[in-house]
Amino acid sequence: MGAYAIRRLIWIPITVILVSMIVFLLVRFIPGNVVDLIVANMEQTSSKDIDRAAIEHALGLDKPVYVQYGIWVSNIVVHGSLGKSLNGNQDIVQEIIPRLPVTFELGLMSLIIAVLISIPIGVFAAMRQDSIPDYILRSIAILLISIPGFWIGTMIMIYPSIWWGWSPPMQLIPFTKDPIGNLGMFLLPSLVLGTSMTGSSMRMTRTMMLEVLRQDYIRTAWAKGLNERVVVIRHALKNALIPVITIIGMQLPILVGGAVIIEQIFVLPGIGRLLLNALTQRDYPVVSGITLVLSTFVIIVNLAVDLSYGWLDPRIHYQ
Repeated sequence: MGAYAIRRLIWIPITVILVSMIVFLLVRFIPGNVVDLIVANMEQTSSKDIDRAAIEHALGLDKPVYVQYGIWVSNIVVHGSLGKSLNGNQDIVQEIIPRLPVTFELGLMSLIIAVLISIPIGVFAAMRQDSIPDYILRSIAILLISIPGFWIGTMIMIYPSIWWGWSPPMQLIPFTKDPIGNLGMFLLPSLVLGTSMTGSSMRMTRTMMLEVLRQDYIRTAWAKGLNERVVVIRHALKNALIPVITIIGMQLPILVGGAVIIEQIFVLPGIGRLLLNALTQRDYPVVSGITLVLSTFVIIVNLAVDLSYGWLDPRIHYQ
C-alpha cells in the first residue's frame, strides 16, 4: 500500500497542474472582461478619458495568456502566493483562509448527514427486500435524487418567512463564540446539500447489501445460527460499503459545486460565495486560486477513499 500511495501522491501535482491550466484558460473565455467592468465603473465617477491600455498593463493582462500562467505558477512555487485580486488588489490567500472553515464545515456536516441517513436506511431496505417499508424508502430515495438542492434551499428561505415570519440567520455565528448557534445555523444548509448525496448513496447501499447477502459466506454465517445484527455488521456491511464509498468519493466535486449555490442562498461567507462573486466580476486570479485549492482537496480525499478499500476488504492488494 505504501508504494501505491507514493505513486498516487506523485501524480497529485501533475493532476493539479492540468486542472489549473484548464481553468486558467477557460475562465478567460467567459463573455465580458474585467477591464470592461473597471472602465464602466470609472466612467461613472470620472469625466476624464480612461486609458484602457494602461489598466490592462497595470493588471498584467497585456501579456500573452501563457506568460500570465507562467508568472502565476512561479509565484505559487517560489513565494507561496496565489497573487492578488484584480478588483481591490487584495491578497487572494488572505481572502480564502477566513472562508475555508465555513465551506469545510458545510461540506463535512452535509457528508455526515448523508452517510448517517443513507447507509442505515439502505441496509434496512435490503434486509426487508420487497416489503412495504422497502418500497417507501426506495421511493424517497428517487425523490431525493430528482429534487434539486437549490430548489429545496430556496423554498426553505421563502415559505417559512411568509407563513411564520422566520428565516435562517443571515450573519455568521462563529463556532468559538457560540458552538450551538453555529451548528444550528449550518444544520439547514447541510441538510439541503446532503440530500443531493443521500438518494444515490441509499440506493447503492441497498443494491450492494442485496448482492453481498447472497454470497456463500453469508449463508454460512446464517447456518451457524448468528443473529441478524452480527451477520449484517460484522460480515456483510464492510464488503458492501466499498462501492458506496466510491460513489461518495465521486460526489465530492458535486458537494463542492453545490456549496456555491447553497452558500449564496443561505448567505454563508464561504469559498463558494467568493468564487461566484469572482466569476461575476471576472476576477481571474481569484477563480484560479480557489479552483487550485478545491481541486487539491478533492484529489487528496479521493486518494484517501482509494486507500480505505484495503481496510474494508483485506483481500484487496494494491499493485
